[in-house]
Amino acid sequence: MEEPRRIRARYLVTVALVLGYSATAACSDGSQAPAAPSPGVSGSLPSAPASPPVASQPATNQTKPGIKLTAVPLPDGSFDVTENLVLPEATGRLPLQLPASGKNLPGMMAPTTPRVTNLKVAANGRSVPLGNTTITGAGFVRLPPGATKIQLTYRLSGSTVRATPSGSTRAGAAISPLTASVESTLPTDLTITSGLLNVVCPLLDEPRCAVGDPPRLTVRPAIPAGKALVVLQLNLPR
Repeated sequence: MEEPRRIRARYLVTVALVLGYSATAACSDGSQAPAAPSPGVSGSLPSAPASPPVASQPATNQTKPGIKLTAVPLPDGSFDVTENLVLPEATGRLPLQLPASGKNLPGMMAPTTPRVTNLKVAANGRSVPLGNTTITGAGFVRLPPGATKIQLTYRLSGSTVRATPSGSTRAGAAISPLTASVESTLPTDLTITSGLLNVVCPLLDEPRCAVGDPPRLTVRPAIPAGKALVVLQLNLPR
């Protein structure tokens, strides 16, 4: 009788151990997070389409309608220019107009041939494709629907007359926004980053539009865009 009891007891212990192990394994499997699918499995999301690049120029917090132009003088008499334009209403067509020749401008009185190269345009933060990046006369750029915030960057050359003797850095230059004719009443601020000695605004009733004294001389703010032609007297960087 003793031997059958021992055999039965061993059998019950073995069964209990097997059942306990199975329950433990089942609980362990259920507590683990689902494994991530392997790369390349079907049903993966397609890549988002690439957006056109945005012109990589200084950001602006400008929100009110107007034009803010910043011109950086270069040793050869050209300027690297950034224009930030905010319109009161959306437009699909942006007219462009070069500065006037210096032939009849005070402080210059010599013919010039303004020219824009490397033009880049962004509307509402997205680059606008251009058929031509060189401007030698009046023209326009087509904009996407709903464009109200526009940025232009470009190199302006041919708008400067150097003083004599030839080694001098003194020069006269005519600058106006390329976008001035889009809305003639837009308030326009112009900033010349260095070397400014005097400013004349020949289209204003009061043509002297310099504010302050060198080296902190600035241009009078909020000039109406249609009259924002300025003649600069400046020292070019060496």
